[in-house]
Amino acid sequence: MKSYLAKPGTYQPKWYVVDAAGKPLGRVASQVALILRGKNKPEFTPNVDQGDFVVIINAEKVVLTGKKLDQKMMRSHSKYPGGLKETPYREVLAKKPELAFTEAVRRMLPKGVLGRAQAKKLKVYRGENHPHEAQNPEVLELKY
Repeated sequence: MKSYLAKPGTYQPKWYVVDAAGKPLGRVASQVALILRGKNKPEFTPNVDQGDFVVIINAEKVVLTGKKLDQKMMRSHSKYPGGLKETPYREVLAKKPELAFTEAVRRMLPKGVLGRAQAKKLKVYRGENHPHEAQNPEVLELKY
């Protein structure tokens, strides 16, 4: 029996729509990261980008459990001494809920060229509307 190794450009990516309303941020992000990476397919190859496109809608209605809204911080550093900026997730979700999803998923993907290419397949929007109707995305029900 021979192993199957996928080659770049030999697959047709699918499009999925995920409704994040009322679902925990981390659970949605982890399952979306698996789909972006292509680990849900039997022909998964770690060094080939075989992931599908994912559109997340209702990003502003995501839930953080416990006291995470106030205690969990989104951190960024300017690489200068004293350049750490911390913002509580309550402010992040109020101002830019798309950023919270994008960063949560991006940090679950591999670091490097492949991970950056897979992260570009994630589209996050506030509300129900998105501009990707022409791709005929399938509605994806996540298990959590």
